Amino acid sequence: QVQLAESGGGLVQTGGSLRLSCAASGVSFSSETMAWFRQAPSGKEREFVAGIRRNGGRIWYADSVQGRFTITRDNAKNPVILQMNNLKPEDTAVYYCAADPGVVLNIRRPDEYANWGQGTQVAVSP
Repeated sequence: QVQLAESGGGLVQTGGSLRLSCAASGVSFSSETMAWFRQAPSGKEREFVAGIRRNGGRIWYADSVQGRFTITRDNAKNPVILQMNNLKPEDTAVYYCAADPGVVLNIRRPDEYANWGQGTQVAVSP
């Protein structure tokens, strides 16, 4: 059974940093394309934040986080890390880790991913 477990969320002030972690079990971690998505509390759709291919060779970011967030993975260690710096109030959301062992054609689409974590809350105060 595939399980993804996020951790590291919390409450920070504008300009602060948080480090999210996603640990995967029940999968061959190195075979998974991994990504982070987020969903704001106002009922917005789940949106792509960052994604990383199996070998870490290709990485994508949403325009809104480019230059502030960094996604990394170490296939020998597991998990996938999302380092978030210079946080803004609009970053407030539940952050979800996603994984898929297959061919992910569009890394930004949530329906490309078979497995999801339960989410971790990130809140950024003004």
